Amino acid sequence: MVAARARGHKGGRPKALNRAKRQLAVKLYTEGQHTIAEICRLMGISKPTLYNYIAEIKT
Repeated sequence: MVAARARGHKGGRPKALNRAKRQLAVKLYTEGQHTIAEICRLMGISKPTLYNYIAEIKT
């Protein structure tokens, strides 16, 4: 892992959404106009993924 990181590789699974789409999903959540299920369906992600993105933005 150290050698891979030295070459610029982070490792792990890539994010399901790019940064702009993650911010949009969190914005939809904070506005409170849509249910969790609707946001997940619109963005094509699961509930745990949405909650991870929300926690990521808040920290």
